[in-house]
Amino acid sequence: MSMLTGLVVLQIGPGLAAAVCGRAFADLGAVVHCLGTNRSTPFSAYLNHGKPDAGNDINPRAVADCAKTASLIICEGAPNLLRENGIDPNALKALSSNAVIVAISPFGQTGPRADEPATDLTLLAASGIARMLTGQVDDISESPTRAVGEQSAFIGGLAAACAGMHGVLTGKAGVIVDVSMQEALATLAIGELTRASLISKVKSRERLTDGNGATVTILPATDGYVAISPRQEQQWAAWVSVMGAPAWASETRFASKPDRVKNWDALHALMSDWSRPQKKQSIADAAQAAHVPSFPLREPVEQLGSEQLRQRNFYRPFEWNGTTFKVPGPPYGLAEDNDVRGSQMPMEPRNLPLSGIRVLDFSWVIAGPTTTRYLAAMGAEVIKVEAPGAGDPSRTSELHTILGQAKQGIVLNLKDPEAADVARALAAKSDVLIENFGSGVMERFGLGAEELRRENPGLIYISASGMGRTGPEAKAVAYGTLLQCYAGFAGLNRQPDMPPRVGMAWLDPMCGIKLAFAAAAGIWKRGRTGHGARIDFSMVEAMLWTMAEPILKAQQEVPLEACGNASETFSPHEIYPAKGEDAWVAIAVTTDAEWQALCAIVPGMLDWSHEDVETRRTRDAEINRAVSNWSQTQTADCAAAQLISAGIPAASVASMLNLVDCEHLRRREFWESSDEGHLPGLPWQATFGRQNGPAPGLGADTDVVLSRVLGMTANAIKALRKKGALG
Repeated sequence: MSMLTGLVVLQIGPGLAAAVCGRAFADLGAVVHCLGTNRSTPFSAYLNHGKPDAGNDINPRAVADCAKTASLIICEGAPNLLRENGIDPNALKALSSNAVIVAISPFGQTGPRADEPATDLTLLAASGIARMLTGQVDDISESPTRAVGEQSAFIGGLAAACAGMHGVLTGKAGVIVDVSMQEALATLAIGELTRASLISKVKSRERLTDGNGATVTILPATDGYVAISPRQEQQWAAWVSVMGAPAWASETRFASKPDRVKNWDALHALMSDWSRPQKKQSIADAAQAAHVPSFPLREPVEQLGSEQLRQRNFYRPFEWNGTTFKVPGPPYGLAEDNDVRGSQMPMEPRNLPLSGIRVLDFSWVIAGPTTTRYLAAMGAEVIKVEAPGAGDPSRTSELHTILGQAKQGIVLNLKDPEAADVARALAAKSDVLIENFGSGVMERFGLGAEELRRENPGLIYISASGMGRTGPEAKAVAYGTLLQCYAGFAGLNRQPDMPPRVGMAWLDPMCGIKLAFAAAAGIWKRGRTGHGARIDFSMVEAMLWTMAEPILKAQQEVPLEACGNASETFSPHEIYPAKGEDAWVAIAVTTDAEWQALCAIVPGMLDWSHEDVETRRTRDAEINRAVSNWSQTQTADCAAAQLISAGIPAASVASMLNLVDCEHLRRREFWESSDEGHLPGLPWQATFGRQNGPAPGLGADTDVVLSRVLGMTANAIKALRKKGALG
């Protein structure tokens, strides 16, 4: 992958989020020099594979030597830790005035929580994601759960890569990017965050009706589970046919989606009776043949033999300690490009990273609109193209309010040849095009990548789809939540002995970050070569890219089972009940000193204070009972504060309403004022700022855009509208 050939990056320190950030750059061809990084496990070694090692000694001279040619410097750690090592943003800026400085930390470089100890578990709690991850539960005594595979590092590292790449595009010296892993995680639930802020409401964690089961659900099979999503009425009718049109399906209690929601428990039981004797893949195959979105829940080891991934050359060989592993490659489906100039072209400074860039946005719902929200915030002129009628389904919720920020909205009836001609004319004058239609749809409109890039060689054409545009599964009907199931993510995010649940829409917003990073990389590449790029993005590959740790474990004959919040490394490591209804506190003891501090706080544990972690792990159940007995006498905030003051990583499990009222986020100006009210900000803060503005009404800017961009007259626009080309 050569989009970033010629870009030099310096990655400092052993942090996993910094390694993920560096991995994202290296995947696209950048040279990433490592200083003081960790390669002690297969996972950390994979993240740092192919990055030249500049040594282990982190000191000002070593940093200055490595930073001489770097366009970007990545560091990770809380402010005090970075200052102690002489690698805080200001120190790095003094050592390398030309490089963009990206600092990743648990809670950001400013604010009252900036130096709190934190781990993956406590960050998922503090961000509100632990409460939402697995979706609504039948019994709220079931504790919230963290995500598998060090996801705080992946989400924080991806946000850093995206912001850092845009920082490079400013062409300015002294740019600093501040990434809070808490904020990056929280923005995965951007719709819920926005709803909490605007109307002060959040969903109950307890399942009250169907828990969105009527939209997407999991059914048992003889060899595991299968996920289905017959969310439209025609899909439901097709699904009924797949099940052999059982008599109960014609009962009035299941006639409409509201009826199915009301009678969900009975409906799920009947569908489960049908599915249980069958194999998961056969159910999914029959559903897909009927154009009903469905995938089996796979284990990570099952994905290693995927023919779809083999044909797309997704996995790469990686050797560690004499053993060769398959590891994830980048999910962009890029062809090798030899058209790269030998030296970097000077960049013209920009007020915002994407000032002067025009984006033609054919995407809808979450993943694509999240991408273009970031591009609009970075200064791009984003033209959102919608179909006549209701437009983007996100308009029915708070999603459009937040994801539509600073965009212009036009309506084109692409089934009309004249409207398609208008779209082609806009593409000829655009820098980036993004679409997430089904395979072949854009081609049928005459808007395929090959045709448009022939007319506009500088166009960066991005297609986002569930499986990618090539391979035997390219035409599978897919949604992000189903792909979480297919990749193995949903199946591992649960408490032991609990059946899997689909969970929150995690994949779509994560893909938005990766796609915005890729778009910025394409713009950087075009500045060097004069040529655009064709990005064939696979969402399931993006999900697997963030699941590198379980994929590596699957190849080490390590049993992969849902283990809730338990850790293979630390003990105790759990989310405990606190005083009050559905109140919880996350505690992660990572050192013997922290263990001794915990024993001094929790009654009855002082005699255990000298036990090492191996001994503690054999007594997890006993220790968890003792800690739980103490935690239930404390409010979550008080318990967390007491533990943090003793140096123990801890956090109360936040809801989105807690984040709205959070003093730390307020002091960091995470919440931004708008005409609609206070809205959540970006998953990073940067000295280059952002562009903001209201979300457009449906087609509100059609006339202005066609006049300004294409020079069309009012009469010509009126004639198109009369013919139905503009809705």
